[in-house]
Amino acid sequence: MPKDHATNAHVWRFAAPALVVLALLAIWQWYSLVSGVSAAVLPAPTRVAHSAWLGRADLWHNAIPTLRAAVLGFALAIVVGFVLSVLIDFSRPAKHAVMPLLIVSQTLPLIVLAPLMVLWFGFGLVPKVLLVALVTFFPITVSLVQGYASGGPGAHDAMVAMGAPRRQEFRYLRLPAALPSLFTGIRIGITYAVVAAVFAEYAGATEGLGIYMQVAKNSFRTDLVLAAVLVTSVLTLMLYALTFALERLVIPWRRLSVTAQQ
Repeated sequence: MPKDHATNAHVWRFAAPALVVLALLAIWQWYSLVSGVSAAVLPAPTRVAHSAWLGRADLWHNAIPTLRAAVLGFALAIVVGFVLSVLIDFSRPAKHAVMPLLIVSQTLPLIVLAPLMVLWFGFGLVPKVLLVALVTFFPITVSLVQGYASGGPGAHDAMVAMGAPRRQEFRYLRLPAALPSLFTGIRIGITYAVVAAVFAEYAGATEGLGIYMQVAKNSFRTDLVLAAVLVTSVLTLMLYALTFALERLVIPWRRLSVTAQQ
């Protein structure tokens, strides 16, 4: 691919969603001004931005515990997902026994789990971390399990022919082959981490964006509620972007292979 064409494609990749967002904000601004709807129901984007700026100290103060719960819970999800994926990969009976339970765990509604977590573990950090981990570990586990099988039968047969034990095959073939799939699962899971943390705070907490939204809602400050939603979206986008930087650090050869294919 020519360098100029690749650069234009890279720029358009970021410009296209930005233009869509700007168009939606313009429509929202226009509608809130001409429709006569109350600002308590639908404040204009400019009002939301102004309120967010004035309340930036409170937003920042409440964003920190939410971000902390999301990051710690997601880190726990990665550890749990990896352990479960190894167990499933090394043991076929474990795969048949564990996989249905993993699927069932994703059918449990958050509206029920969040209050139970608070009831069992209190109003501190633990229930929020556990709820984030429970929501986000599944795509990581499934991505790893599928990634282990992507090394190719030829490479597997070669290692078997050389007499490599299963643990060496896993370390040198199956695990490296699964890393791209792992980051796919991480990117899927990270989009739910901050939302899960906010939901846990709704169920019971002393600080965080969930509590901030509740207080703003009870005060009929829709602009502040939307400002907190904006902060939640920004945090999620930041964590999502961080996964690409982490992927380049952990598996730099993948970027080189993609560049070579282009």
